[in-house]
Amino acid sequence: MIYLTIRLDETPSCACGAILARGQTRCRKCLARDRWLRKDAARRKARRRRRDSRRPPRDPRGIAQKGAARS
Repeated sequence: MIYLTIRLDETPSCACGAILARGQTRCRKCLARDRWLRKDAARRKARRRRRDSRRPPRDPRGIAQKGAARS
């Protein structure tokens, strides 16, 4: 009698399907994509701050938008 057995591949894989080396949790591509997303979010946040109206230090942010005059 011949028994056919199917070995399941137990090698770890990334969420994208890439095979990982021992000790890795994510592949190089996914790590780079996550790093890019974090940097891009920081860039967008910095751009949004630059567009904010100029104000002296320690003044509330909303005072320039309400039309209050500074003395």
